[in-house]
Amino acid sequence: MADIILTVGTRKGLFIGRRRGGAWEFDDSPYFNAQAVYSVAIDNRGPTPRLLAGGDSAHWGPSVFHSDDLGRTWTEPSKPAVKFPKETGASLERVWQLHPAAAEPDVVYAGTEPAALYRSEDRGESFSLVRPLWEHPTRSKWVPGGGGEGLHTVLTDVRDPRAVTVAVSTAGVFRTEDGGANWAPSNDGVSAVFLPDPNPEFGQCVHKVARDAADPDRLYLQNHWGVYRSDDAGAHWTDIGGGLPSDFGFSVVAHPHRGGTAYVFPITADSDRVPADHRCRVYRTTDAGETWEPLSTGLPDEDHYGTVLRDAMCSDDCDPAGIYFGNRNGEVFASADDGDTWQQLASHLPDVLCVRAAAIG
Repeated sequence: MADIILTVGTRKGLFIGRRRGGAWEFDDSPYFNAQAVYSVAIDNRGPTPRLLAGGDSAHWGPSVFHSDDLGRTWTEPSKPAVKFPKETGASLERVWQLHPAAAEPDVVYAGTEPAALYRSEDRGESFSLVRPLWEHPTRSKWVPGGGGEGLHTVLTDVRDPRAVTVAVSTAGVFRTEDGGANWAPSNDGVSAVFLPDPNPEFGQCVHKVARDAADPDRLYLQNHWGVYRSDDAGAHWTDIGGGLPSDFGFSVVAHPHRGGTAYVFPITADSDRVPADHRCRVYRTTDAGETWEPLSTGLPDEDHYGTVLRDAMCSDDCDPAGIYFGNRNGEVFASADDGDTWQQLASHLPDVLCVRAAAIG
């Protein structure tokens, strides 16, 4: 069984767990004490893994830190890694997403609030604003979602470094095929039930997007009402929410190796944002959304109220895959067998905001 590092970003710091020889243990105390950690990335592309964390201090403001010793020590750049140019008139509130690019070894993308995309070419030590998206003609009409106006999803394509897909709450999915020079809304088929026109070109409240392991043109999307699949890299979307107890949720995760396999955590909404039917259940599809099955072996049987946020569920890169999620109850659960069975790893943590895991050699 592979050794695993598990990073759990919470409202009050970053907790790191490690699985060695099948047994889990967590470091003695959190990192970035009293900081909200909304984003973490585990960059395994180089000879030495690098961890990146987006911390948000109520006193010092947001920053991006990196570690080259699996989280034992952390470095903060002497100048802010992510900063809005003065002429934009904007101020960084938080870093929602950190994404090592699939086809460019030193490139890392950051998604922020206010919604913007940043690109780093030094593995996340400094970033520059991707201006064409920031200056997109639709931008003045973007409206913050309930959690703010965050660019929370970045997907890159191992076949083509110029192809990047992002998602913004609340603006929807945007794509570029020329390295960020031009961006187009890609929301055809995704509903915005809260707008007068439920099928706008942009303005959808997309919560998360994931890419299929076998078919890079297949994407899965969890919306504010609606679970969708695209088979053409996001140009068009099809509703696949039938068979779920609720098609509202925040997270969606694709299996790291098996095509057609993805996971969601259904939430009751809008007024009562708790697990559907008050049950702690992950739902899995193995046929690209044609059918769904509940996964609950080892999860709590009693009424449950732990909401799983958009980045609080993930997979590792093993096969069978490890699937992990944390919730706003401060609980963390893990499966080492594609979600078939679960164990609880932690409880009584602060609100879990993001979870990331990877095998370490």
